[in-house]
Amino acid sequence: MLLILDEERWPAHRFFFPTDRFAVDGILKTLVVIPTYNEAENIDDLLSAVWQECPDLQILVVDDNSADGTGKLVKNRQLSAAGKLHILERAGKLGLGTAYICGFHWALENGFAAVIEMDADFSHDPKILPTMVAELQNYPVVVGSRYVAGGGTQNWNWFRKLISRCGSLYARTILGVKIADLTGGFNGWRREVLEKIGLERVESEGYAFQIELKYRAARCGFAIHEIPIVFCERRAGYSKMSGKIVLEAILRVWRLRLIRTSKNT
Repeated sequence: MLLILDEERWPAHRFFFPTDRFAVDGILKTLVVIPTYNEAENIDDLLSAVWQECPDLQILVVDDNSADGTGKLVKNRQLSAAGKLHILERAGKLGLGTAYICGFHWALENGFAAVIEMDADFSHDPKILPTMVAELQNYPVVVGSRYVAGGGTQNWNWFRKLISRCGSLYARTILGVKIADLTGGFNGWRREVLEKIGLERVESEGYAFQIELKYRAARCGFAIHEIPIVFCERRAGYSKMSGKIVLEAILRVWRLRLIRTSKNT
């Protein structure tokens, strides 16, 4: 699914072509950013699964001082990763949104042309990565969507499905965008999008963080391409979702709606 914007209101920047500086053999230099907090049960297997699908992808783990030794596992894996694995260690649990912002800045500073957000718990299937990397060659924003044809969820109860669907519908209605999955976190971004949307102004966390990034990209005129994914419940560990995160999303969309800014914000 390709989101086509109103050309007069938000002129769409659809196609961008790699330059020698940010591409290797014509393929965009891409980084997968994986925030972690107590993901020792998942992280090593996930790294293997990512490289099984895309052997040349580089990965940045942003670890919030996990008490279960996640950071130590990543550093041990670096020894055999041939320079493809990086880690940023933060002082404590500082939130998903700020973890991604740190990862985005690191990617821009280190010459990456595209960045993919990915959960550490296997809820985002690594088998989707080849498709996402390929689509980023042509589209500035690629969204892994549960709510387009072929997408869906597994092992969710009816209440969680209701919250997720209603959350996306609520945000779409208030913000006036036609992205089917506004709250999803398996997304790919070209560097020109991250440079233009104003990362220093992004304040949200959780669901609201994903909504805000997509809304800012749409306001800047970037076309958003949705590909189907099936979101699976985590394999191990516990969910970081909370009522506070849901409440933030409910309130934050109104703040975003009320922002009257130029297309550069």
